[in-house]
Amino acid sequence: MTGPTGVKTGRQFQRVIKRCAAFALSMLVTLTVAGCSGFGNLGSSEKDDSISATSQSNLASLTEVVQKHPDDPQAYNVRGSVLAEAGNTEQAFADFNKAISLDPNYAQAYANRGLLYRQGGKLDLALADYNKALAIDGNYAPAYLGRGIVYRQQGRATQALSDFNKAIALKPDNAQAYYNRGLLYQSQRQHQIAIDDFTATLGLTAQRTDPYVARGLSYLAIGDAKSAASDLDEAVQMQPQNLQAWASRGLAYERLGQKEKSAGSYAKALNINDKYEPARAGFARVGGKEGQSYQTF
Repeated sequence: MTGPTGVKTGRQFQRVIKRCAAFALSMLVTLTVAGCSGFGNLGSSEKDDSISATSQSNLASLTEVVQKHPDDPQAYNVRGSVLAEAGNTEQAFADFNKAISLDPNYAQAYANRGLLYRQGGKLDLALADYNKALAIDGNYAPAYLGRGIVYRQQGRATQALSDFNKAIALKPDNAQAYYNRGLLYQSQRQHQIAIDDFTATLGLTAQRTDPYVARGLSYLAIGDAKSAASDLDEAVQMQPQNLQAWASRGLAYERLGQKEKSAGSYAKALNINDKYEPARAGFARVGGKEGQSYQTF
């Protein structure tokens, strides 16, 4: 575009894209996390109204940008990220598809669409998109992470480990890669290595609940109930509606011989889901009585 008006519009476009891209990136981190086992429900029961409002504000700005620049794939990709965060999956797919049609070599758009396919359980389609993203950009860490999660979900442990290692090599501060690699090691009963990865995860993102739960479970598996209880204390305080955290905490305190805290933890789990069998069985083992109050801390 030429002339003062054109220059102004171009600069406005770049400012909006940069501002919204930064927000969308933070939302995609949340979305990518949501695709992982366990690590996904962070804050899902307590939606942050300020973030929701910011999302809507950015969505309005991005829609205006798309209308003014209908041939710019970046605008569609970023708006698709915000739409996905807001749960508008169908519209997000449409934006990612449009971005790819405008730029068939847009690695990020393929990876973002792959994320939506993965979250929808369409693992073959997700894998195809991650493969395409990596064929375009062999150093795109989010695609290695996403593909590694697909491989892990498919039971392809060797390939998953290779992708998580690559994602970490490319981006050493990638908390999700450490977490998912930890889950992989945990599934293989390599609990000490898993603990190391969960510890790395928490060093990078200490305000997440599920790494504490996961590390607590591995501590229980190696017989370190005290460390498990400490992690699960953190988890239930951060996310009081986390069923697995309360039930696992009950087991940790049961093994420590602290029946009051154990019964209270199992009772909390049963308050969330009274049909959760691990909590019901644990509550019975420690002599829990319905209708009785227990001290949890």
